[in-house]
Amino acid sequence: MEVLRRSSVFAAEVLDVFDRSLTEKELVSQSKALCRDYILSRLNQNGLGWSKSELNLSPSNAALSEVSLVLLCLGDELESIQPSLYRNVARQLNIAVAMESMVSDAFIGVATEIFSTGITWGKVVSMYAVAGALAVDCVRHGHPTSIYILVDSLGQFVRKFLVPWLKRRGGWAEITKCVVKQDLTPEQHWLSSAIESLKYFLTTMYVYIMKEP
Repeated sequence: MEVLRRSSVFAAEVLDVFDRSLTEKELVSQSKALCRDYILSRLNQNGLGWSKSELNLSPSNAALSEVSLVLLCLGDELESIQPSLYRNVARQLNIAVAMESMVSDAFIGVATEIFSTGITWGKVVSMYAVAGALAVDCVRHGHPTSIYILVDSLGQFVRKFLVPWLKRRGGWAEITKCVVKQDLTPEQHWLSSAIESLKYFLTTMYVYIMKEP
Protein backbone atom coordinates (compact mmCIF):
# COMPACT_ATOMS: atom_id res chain seq x y z
CA MET A 1 0.00 0.00 0.00
CA GLU A 2 2.87 2.33 0.83
CA VAL A 3 4.39 1.75 -2.60
CA LEU A 4 1.06 2.51 -4.26
CA ARG A 5 0.64 5.64 -2.18
CA ARG A 6 4.12 6.87 -3.08
CA SER A 7 3.47 6.11 -6.74
CA SER A 8 0.26 8.13 -6.63
CA VAL A 9 1.99 11.05 -4.98
CA PHE A 10 4.80 10.93 -7.53
CA ALA A 11 2.31 10.82 -10.42
CA ALA A 12 0.43 13.79 -8.98
CA GLU A 13 3.70 15.73 -8.63
CA VAL A 14 4.67 14.95 -12.22
CA LEU A 15 1.27 16.05 -13.52
CA ASP A 16 1.47 19.20 -11.44
CA VAL A 17 4.88 20.10 -12.85
CA PHE A 18 3.64 19.32 -16.38
CA ASP A 19 0.62 21.55 -15.89
CA ARG A 20 2.77 24.41 -14.59
CA SER A 21 4.98 24.16 -17.66
CA LEU A 22 2.10 25.45 -19.78
CA THR A 23 0.97 28.73 -18.32
CA GLU A 24 -2.09 30.61 -19.46
CA LYS A 25 0.06 33.55 -20.48
CA GLU A 26 2.29 31.36 -22.67
CA LEU A 27 -0.61 29.61 -24.36
CA VAL A 28 -2.39 32.88 -25.10
CA SER A 29 0.83 34.44 -26.40
CA GLN A 30 1.45 31.44 -28.66
CA SER A 31 -2.15 31.52 -29.90
CA LYS A 32 -1.81 35.19 -30.84
CA ALA A 33 1.54 34.60 -32.54
CA LEU A 34 -0.04 31.81 -34.59
CA CYS A 35 -2.91 34.13 -35.46
CA ARG A 36 -0.53 36.83 -36.72
CA ASP A 37 1.31 34.23 -38.78
CA TYR A 38 -1.97 32.90 -40.21
CA ILE A 39 -3.18 36.40 -41.08
CA LEU A 40 0.13 37.26 -42.73
CA SER A 41 -0.16 34.15 -44.90
CA ARG A 42 -3.71 35.02 -45.96
CA LEU A 43 -2.83 38.65 -46.73
CA ASN A 44 0.06 37.56 -48.92
CA GLN A 45 -2.06 34.90 -50.63
CA ASN A 46 -4.48 37.65 -51.58
CA GLY A 47 -1.76 39.93 -52.92
CA LEU A 48 -2.00 42.44 -50.10
CA GLY A 49 1.74 42.38 -49.49
CA TRP A 50 2.20 42.64 -45.75
CA SER A 51 5.42 41.77 -43.98
CA LYS A 52 6.29 40.22 -40.64
CA SER A 53 7.48 43.57 -39.33
CA GLU A 54 4.10 45.16 -40.04
CA LEU A 55 2.42 42.51 -37.89
CA ASN A 56 5.12 42.69 -35.21
CA LEU A 57 6.08 39.08 -35.86
CA SER A 58 9.18 37.96 -34.02
CA PRO A 59 11.09 34.83 -34.96
CA SER A 60 9.33 31.72 -33.62
CA ASN A 61 11.05 28.79 -31.99
CA ALA A 62 11.28 25.60 -34.03
CA ALA A 63 8.35 23.91 -32.30
CA LEU A 64 5.99 26.84 -32.83
CA SER A 65 7.13 27.20 -36.43
CA GLU A 66 6.11 23.62 -37.09
CA VAL A 67 2.74 24.23 -35.45
CA SER A 68 2.26 27.31 -37.62
CA LEU A 69 3.07 25.32 -40.74
CA VAL A 70 0.59 22.60 -39.80
CA LEU A 71 -2.09 25.14 -38.89
CA LEU A 72 -1.69 26.81 -42.28
CA CYS A 73 -1.77 23.45 -44.04
CA LEU A 74 -4.99 22.46 -42.30
CA GLY A 75 -6.43 25.90 -42.95
CA ASP A 76 -5.68 25.54 -46.66
CA GLU A 77 -7.51 22.23 -46.70
CA LEU A 78 -10.49 23.54 -44.76
CA GLU A 79 -10.81 26.63 -46.94
CA SER A 80 -10.49 24.62 -50.15
CA ILE A 81 -13.42 22.41 -49.15
CA GLN A 82 -15.75 25.38 -48.64
CA PRO A 83 -14.05 28.37 -50.33
CA SER A 84 -17.13 30.60 -50.34
CA LEU A 85 -17.49 30.16 -46.58
CA TYR A 86 -14.13 31.81 -45.86
CA ARG A 87 -14.37 34.64 -48.35
CA ASN A 88 -16.07 37.99 -47.85
CA VAL A 89 -16.91 37.02 -44.28
CA ALA A 90 -17.57 40.64 -43.32
CA ARG A 91 -20.19 40.86 -46.06
CA GLN A 92 -21.73 37.55 -45.00
CA LEU A 93 -22.04 38.93 -41.47
CA ASN A 94 -23.13 42.31 -42.78
CA ILE A 95 -20.64 44.20 -40.62
CA ALA A 96 -18.68 47.39 -41.26
CA VAL A 97 -14.95 46.70 -40.92
CA ALA A 98 -14.39 50.40 -40.19
CA MET A 99 -15.93 49.79 -36.76
CA GLU A 100 -13.34 47.88 -34.75
CA SER A 101 -15.79 47.00 -32.00
CA MET A 102 -18.12 45.46 -34.57
CA VAL A 103 -15.28 43.40 -36.05
CA SER A 104 -14.31 42.17 -32.59
CA ASP A 105 -17.88 41.35 -31.57
CA ALA A 106 -18.52 39.53 -34.84
CA PHE A 107 -15.38 37.43 -34.48
CA ILE A 108 -16.16 36.52 -30.87
CA GLY A 109 -19.72 35.66 -31.90
CA VAL A 110 -18.57 33.36 -34.68
CA ALA A 111 -15.95 31.71 -32.46
CA THR A 112 -18.48 31.17 -29.70
CA GLU A 113 -20.85 29.46 -32.10
CA ILE A 114 -18.11 27.31 -33.62
CA PHE A 115 -17.28 25.89 -30.19
CA SER A 116 -20.85 25.79 -28.88
CA THR A 117 -20.99 21.99 -29.09
CA GLY A 118 -17.43 21.24 -28.00
CA ILE A 119 -13.79 21.77 -28.90
CA THR A 120 -11.85 19.95 -31.62
CA TRP A 121 -8.74 20.82 -33.56
CA GLY A 122 -10.91 21.19 -36.64
CA LYS A 123 -12.92 23.92 -34.95
CA VAL A 124 -9.72 25.60 -33.78
CA VAL A 125 -8.52 25.72 -37.39
CA SER A 126 -11.91 27.08 -38.46
CA MET A 127 -11.57 29.91 -35.93
CA TYR A 128 -8.20 30.86 -37.40
CA ALA A 129 -9.61 30.69 -40.91
CA VAL A 130 -12.34 33.16 -39.91
CA ALA A 131 -9.74 35.50 -38.38
CA GLY A 132 -7.68 35.31 -41.56
CA ALA A 133 -10.68 35.99 -43.79
CA LEU A 134 -11.82 38.96 -41.69
CA ALA A 135 -8.28 40.36 -41.74
CA VAL A 136 -8.27 40.22 -45.55
CA ASP A 137 -11.61 42.06 -45.62
CA CYS A 138 -10.29 44.73 -43.24
CA VAL A 139 -7.16 45.44 -45.28
CA ARG A 140 -9.01 45.40 -48.61
CA HIS A 141 -11.42 48.02 -47.32
CA GLY A 142 -8.68 50.27 -45.97
CA HIS A 143 -8.82 49.42 -42.27
CA PRO A 144 -5.63 47.49 -41.52
CA THR A 145 -5.58 48.44 -37.83
CA SER A 146 -8.55 46.13 -37.30
CA ILE A 147 -6.09 43.26 -37.71
CA TYR A 148 -4.65 43.97 -34.27
CA ILE A 149 -8.17 43.95 -32.83
CA LEU A 150 -8.73 40.51 -34.38
CA VAL A 151 -5.51 39.14 -32.91
CA ASP A 152 -6.37 40.51 -29.46
CA SER A 153 -9.93 39.18 -29.72
CA LEU A 154 -8.64 35.71 -30.56
CA GLY A 155 -6.29 35.90 -27.60
CA GLN A 156 -9.15 36.88 -25.30
CA PHE A 157 -11.27 34.02 -26.59
CA VAL A 158 -8.46 31.52 -26.09
CA ARG A 159 -7.86 32.77 -22.56
CA LYS A 160 -11.52 32.51 -21.65
CA PHE A 161 -12.50 29.25 -23.35
CA LEU A 162 -9.60 27.23 -24.77
CA VAL A 163 -6.69 27.39 -22.32
CA PRO A 164 -7.82 24.41 -20.14
CA TRP A 165 -8.41 22.33 -23.28
CA LEU A 166 -4.99 23.23 -24.67
CA LYS A 167 -3.35 22.42 -21.34
CA ARG A 168 -4.91 18.97 -21.24
CA ARG A 169 -3.36 18.28 -24.64
CA GLY A 170 0.08 19.47 -23.72
CA GLY A 171 -0.23 22.67 -25.70
CA TRP A 172 -0.22 23.44 -29.39
CA ALA A 173 2.20 20.67 -30.38
CA GLU A 174 -0.62 18.11 -30.47
CA ILE A 175 -2.07 19.70 -33.61
CA THR A 176 0.88 18.29 -35.54
CA LYS A 177 -0.71 14.84 -35.05
CA CYS A 178 -3.49 15.95 -37.42
CA VAL A 179 -1.20 15.58 -40.40
CA VAL A 180 1.05 13.01 -41.98
CA LYS A 181 4.31 14.86 -41.56
CA GLN A 182 6.00 13.52 -44.66
CA ASP A 183 3.73 15.44 -47.00
CA LEU A 184 1.47 17.34 -44.56
CA THR A 185 -1.63 15.63 -45.93
CA PRO A 186 -4.49 16.52 -43.57
CA GLU A 187 -6.65 13.84 -42.07
CA GLN A 188 -10.29 14.34 -42.98
CA HIS A 189 -12.29 13.15 -39.99
CA TRP A 190 -12.42 16.43 -38.07
CA LEU A 191 -13.35 18.80 -40.90
CA SER A 192 -17.07 18.34 -41.33
CA SER A 193 -18.25 19.51 -37.91
CA ALA A 194 -16.23 22.72 -38.12
CA ILE A 195 -17.65 23.52 -41.56
CA GLU A 196 -21.23 22.82 -40.56
CA SER A 197 -20.98 24.86 -37.36
CA LEU A 198 -19.59 27.90 -39.15
CA LYS A 199 -21.93 27.59 -42.12
CA TYR A 200 -24.93 27.47 -39.79
CA PHE A 201 -23.77 30.46 -37.79
CA LEU A 202 -22.92 32.64 -40.77
CA THR A 203 -26.31 31.90 -42.28
CA THR A 204 -28.30 32.54 -39.11
CA MET A 205 -26.28 35.64 -38.18
CA TYR A 206 -26.81 37.11 -41.64
CA VAL A 207 -30.55 36.42 -41.50
CA TYR A 208 -30.79 37.85 -38.01
CA ILE A 209 -28.96 41.08 -38.89
CA MET A 210 -30.97 41.53 -42.08
CA LYS A 211 -34.18 41.35 -40.03
CA GLU A 212 -33.11 44.19 -37.81
CA PRO A 213 -34.92 47.49 -38.56
